[in-house]
Amino acid sequence: MSDPALAAPEAVTRGGSRRIPSWLLGIGPLVLLALAVALFLRAGPVGVFTQAFPPVEELTIERVALPEPGLLEISVVNGGPEAVTIAQVFVDDASWVHSVGGDRTVDRLERRKIRVPYPWVEGEPHTVTLITSTGLTFSETIAVAVETPRADARYLSTFALLGTYAGVIPVLLGLLWLPFLRRLDRRWLDFFLALTVGLLIFLGVDALVEAFDTSARVAGAFQGTGLILLGLVGTPLVLAGLGSYRRESGAGRTPLYVATLVAVAIGLHNLGEGLAIGSSYATGEIALGTFLVVGFLIHNTTEGLGIVAPLGSERPGLGRLLALGAIAGVPTVIGAWIGGFSSSPLWTTLFFAIGAGAIVQVVFELGRLLVRGSAGRALSPLNAAGVLAGLMIMYATGIIVGG
Repeated sequence: MSDPALAAPEAVTRGGSRRIPSWLLGIGPLVLLALAVALFLRAGPVGVFTQAFPPVEELTIERVALPEPGLLEISVVNGGPEAVTIAQVFVDDASWVHSVGGDRTVDRLERRKIRVPYPWVEGEPHTVTLITSTGLTFSETIAVAVETPRADARYLSTFALLGTYAGVIPVLLGLLWLPFLRRLDRRWLDFFLALTVGLLIFLGVDALVEAFDTSARVAGAFQGTGLILLGLVGTPLVLAGLGSYRRESGAGRTPLYVATLVAVAIGLHNLGEGLAIGSSYATGEIALGTFLVVGFLIHNTTEGLGIVAPLGSERPGLGRLLALGAIAGVPTVIGAWIGGFSSSPLWTTLFFAIGAGAIVQVVFELGRLLVRGSAGRALSPLNAAGVLAGLMIMYATGIIVGG
């Protein structure tokens, strides 16, 4: 026999739900929150502090371009809580006449492009300083002054060639290890799968470090660390969701599926490498850019091995192998284009974080493949040696890039 006192609240709740629409119950707290925020901003105690302290200003110089001789273009964004008024522009410690594309007062999250007629000298360093109406300064140094590449046929083909040498060619060379892998027995195939895990762990950490480095140049309002979190956590979730949908439709974790995931993760990482190459050449650091291309040409050959390692017991057609190589290598070309023509700290940070997040999911899938193929002994001595070998190979070839 039920207690009427206990049943009453349930009846009241059901009755109340019938009287008040569900959508209103859902948006009610949001409306009250908006009213509370408006009340705080209009009549709260902030005015006392506003009168006592100067405003907090933040202006981020995202890019200084040299589109033609005698002209500077400065791209800025306001990532702070207060509007910022650009009062003066100094180049090499001297005030220069300039024009602002829009109002001089830059509100929060707004962008401006400032054009400065200045006789910059090719090959020389120059320092640009913006002075706000309150006297705060924000500076950026051009290490080597060279004309910024334009997106014409000449530079598009040049950056495409650089990306091909750094990403496409080495990955395709690495795919040539597939006939060798086919001749190995199961335990040695597992060794190379474990080696792939080591390669990817190294690439993932490398991408994460690069993401944190570039996040320091992201405007504060865009939360560089938050971008990294979105890419690092969001990407594995998306890939896992797609994998779950794929299994529900009847497809399993085939070796080709795992190899495709490896190619996708490597491609996202190579996009970041292309960004580094493109921005190096665009800013006049030719020696660094050339060194990066040669280093990545050697460094990335092992990535092709990582792609075909899950296919050691399969016989994929030439078309599928070329498609895997394109997935992993072509993003280097796209990255070189982005870095050469319109590099942005925000997008660079997000791309590196997405690459690191994709690698997390791929390492998980490779681990499952190892467990299935090794009868539950995924961390056998030989497999552990494979992971360590992968880390050491990437470290050794990385010395060439980082040198």
